[in-house]
Amino acid sequence: MIDFVLVFFILLFANNFLLGNLSKKHLFFDKSLMRKLYWYHLAFFGIYYVYALFNPSDSKLYFKVASESQDLWPLLFVPGTKFISFFAVPFTSLGISYMSVMLICAWMGYVGFVYAYLFFKENITINVKVFKRFDLLTLLLFLPNMHFWTVSLGKGSIIFMGLMVFVYAVRFPQKRIIALLIGSFFVYMVRPHIMFFVLVGVMVGLITGRQKLSAGVKILVIAASIGFLIAASNSILAVADLQNSENIVDDFEQFSVQRAEGLYEKAGSGVDMSNYPLPFKFFTFWFRPLFVDSPSVLGIFSSLENLIYLFLFAKILNRRFLMFIRRAPSMVKMAAITFLTTSFAMTFVMSNLGIIMRQKAMVMYFGFFVIYYFLANEKWLQMQKKNAQTVVS
Repeated sequence: MIDFVLVFFILLFANNFLLGNLSKKHLFFDKSLMRKLYWYHLAFFGIYYVYALFNPSDSKLYFKVASESQDLWPLLFVPGTKFISFFAVPFTSLGISYMSVMLICAWMGYVGFVYAYLFFKENITINVKVFKRFDLLTLLLFLPNMHFWTVSLGKGSIIFMGLMVFVYAVRFPQKRIIALLIGSFFVYMVRPHIMFFVLVGVMVGLITGRQKLSAGVKILVIAASIGFLIAASNSILAVADLQNSENIVDDFEQFSVQRAEGLYEKAGSGVDMSNYPLPFKFFTFWFRPLFVDSPSVLGIFSSLENLIYLFLFAKILNRRFLMFIRRAPSMVKMAAITFLTTSFAMTFVMSNLGIIMRQKAMVMYFGFFVIYYFLANEKWLQMQKKNAQTVVS
């Protein structure tokens, strides 16, 4: 317990330093809101910790492997599941408890929310409200399901931080090279295939978007992305055991079927998505469980949150959005491509609603960013139209 108290205050100091530093760099930064978000996130750390004590949790296995593999630490430095234990080894070697390591990872998840806030606010200056009174960005930052899956020793908290740090840095890569490297490192080491989708999104966004970036920056980012993908191709293919495949498409299809069937057979909350049409697969990944799928307390909370997702996505089901996305800036197209390609891949291997809830937490903010930008653009057009009418009258 003593180590937990020490870690708690060290992280509190580090957090205050981080927020203070970011508030100096960005005039729009709301330090008060971020502090509220910090304590909100810690509340979910407490909820998840109690949940993990009485339910199966991968965090226990990661901690156990880290505790027993201190002499084999370098062997754990490989992309994927082993990296989580590799990350935990330095802490377990110092005698830090399971609860304290969980808190460290919870803080990393919180850092992801801070950089998600920066990602939104830096690119979108117009505030959008929903239900006529609630600030949409604040609502998105406080979604409970997102916090529940980013507070433990596991892939969720680490990759979420990596993704949000990366997308924050990619807007000004020449100025934020350290953040770019840190973000890409954690994303690649936790889930190499997600790094692939993100880089594809970045390249497509830079090529097709209307962002005001110099040709040199675009060429540098695209060249670095291509170089990384070539260098990391074996690790990315190894996720599906395809590094020695002679027919990647057919072998991936076979892997997807086997993985989905395995998850469905083992799951108490399984859904057989193998025969679903693609739109239904997307719907299941983005918006389920709904109330009829999961009667548990966790399922009800997730269903309420998924209802909010449905409401938000309904906002873009019109012709104006299609016109908007064609002319959208690079960051919007990057987010849209990353969101769609990642969702597409996940729908072929996910057949467990519990796993779906956990997996989609890392990519939903890309979809939210596209929706938020569109709604902000709609508000700006309405303001322009209103100002024009005022001038005419």
